[in-house]
Parts: sequence; structure tokens; C-alpha cells
Amino acid sequence: MSEIFVADIGGTNSRFALFHSGSGRLEMRERLEFPTGESDSFQELLERCVRSLLPALPKRLDMSVFAVPGAVVDACRCEPPNIDWDIDLRRDLASAAEAAGGLGLFPESRVRMVNDFVAQAFSTRTRCADAAETVQAGVPRPGRTVAVLGAGTGLGHCALVPDNGVLVAVASEAGHAAFPFSGPEEREFEAFARKRLGVGYCCQEHVVSGSGLALVHEFLSLERLAPVEVAARLDEHPRTVRWFARFYGRAARQYVLTVMAAGGLWLSGGVAVKNPHLVLAPSFLEEFLDCPGFGALLGEVPVRLLVGEDNGLFGAAYYGLQELNRLERGTG
Repeated sequence: MSEIFVADIGGTNSRFALFHSGSGRLEMRERLEFPTGESDSFQELLERCVRSLLPALPKRLDMSVFAVPGAVVDACRCEPPNIDWDIDLRRDLASAAEAAGGLGLFPESRVRMVNDFVAQAFSTRTRCADAAETVQAGVPRPGRTVAVLGAGTGLGHCALVPDNGVLVAVASEAGHAAFPFSGPEEREFEAFARKRLGVGYCCQEHVVSGSGLALVHEFLSLERLAPVEVAARLDEHPRTVRWFARFYGRAARQYVLTVMAAGGLWLSGGVAVKNPHLVLAPSFLEEFLDCPGFGALLGEVPVRLLVGEDNGLFGAAYYGLQELNRLERGTG
């Protein structure tokens, strides 16, 4: 029986869990969640978690995986674009282990940091996939590249690429690439968004994210509301739903074509999990399929929506178990 500690750090909420693994099966036995903004540093957030889990923590963890919302540098550092503090595992883990009274809690050789959407991608290989909603049935093609895309505080991307019988996760920061607008109305929205945000161009996550939903709603209705307030009133604003679903479908089409994800597209992230009609609306698939050259291929791509909020935790645990098995085989 192995003990795997995982963290799924988000711009809004951060989740932590302890998993047991036996015979290759993952079982979550402890789970914590904290608002990310309540902590002044990752060190403070992690110490809070460790103290809360103290009665359940072993003296030494077999594997720890930290899924973080940004580019990973030197396998241990990240400066999340939507959080006010940085993450440095060499600095922060030592402090957290000391708080737990066990300096051997996080052995360096058994700690991994990955982009949060690597964890989302691997969650599609866990029980999380069983509860997913179908957006487009498509034609499943085992052994082909799979794309994972999700709007939350930002817009995450990851591809799972088959390589000699295993899946390699290819992280991406495509959410910071420019968003492609089309037509006079959208150009008006682009000008409005650039002025509101004070930016030279709109990147994809300015548009397809929780804050993007609020921007779309403000442009169409002249109401300036927080994303959660907009989400609560979407039934009264079908035009907001149509516009946002169209933008989401466009972002999805762009990424599927970029990585040639004939194996399928999985949608994740809090925006669609809490408001599934934003991807189930007809304008999502209409836009997704609108490609003169590859419309037929896109029509065969299975599109599914991951539901629930623990996908990142299960995906990080799956990745951790894979890494643990690799270490035990002596290949890592």
C-alpha cells in the first residue's frame, strides 16, 4: 500500500488529498479545500494543509504531486499568472515538513510538480471519466492524441500523446495566445475588452474564462457583475450564453486542430462544470464544427465534459502512481 499526497492549486480554490494505492487502484481517504486568496504565500497555504492533515499523515510519503496553474520551471518552481505569490518547492516543502514535525515527509526524489492541466488530462484515465457528460458522441479512436481544455480562472490546455504504448502529457500555455475574433460585432467586443483590461491584445483566457464570461455579459447587457453573479443569471440572458458558448467552441476547435486530437476532446474547468449549458448550448458545437477543411474530422471527435471538482486530484494521483511505478521498476 502506497501513500500519495496531491495538491491541485487553482486561482480561486486549492485542493489537497491523500490517496492510498493498492493493486494499482487509487482510493482517496482525506480531502481538504481552501480559498487560494486567503493565504499570503504558498508556504502558508501548504503549512495550513499539513497541520490539518497531521493525524492522517505518514512519517514519509511515497509520492507527492503538485499540480500548479502555470509554467513549471526546473521541475520545482512556478509563478502562477492569476495568483499573487510564487511557488518554490525546495523552499516551501522544507517549511511544511518542519510544521509537520517530520523532515523526511517529502523525499526530494519522490516529489513532482506538473501543470494543473497535466493533472486534468490524466484524470480522464481515472474513474472521473465514468461520470463525464457527452457533448458530441463522435467516433472513439484509441491510440490517437487526446486534447483536454478547460475554462476556470484561466484557460488550461494539455494533450495526451501516445508513445510506445504509454501516454505522454504535453503541457501548454495556449491560454495566453491571442484569441481569434471574427466579424464586426466581435471586433466591437474586442475593442471593449482591450479597453476594460488595459491590454494590447486579448489572449484566449481573457475571453474563455470566468472573467471572460463577465466581460461578455457586460458588453451585451451593460451590467458589470462578478462571474459568479453572471453565472447565477444565465437563464435570463440567452445571448450571453450563445456568445460565450461560441467563443468556447472556437477555442476548442483551435486546440483540437493544433494537436490533431482525433482521439477526443475532454472539457474541464469550473466554468463548464458549474454551468454545463455553456458547452451544451447549440452554438458551442456549431462553432466547433465550423471549419471548411476539417469539418468532417471535427464531427468525428468525441467531446465529453468532465464533471465534479476533484478531477485534478485524481489526475495528479494517477500521475503520481505512474511515477512511483517507474521508480520501483528502476526506470526513473
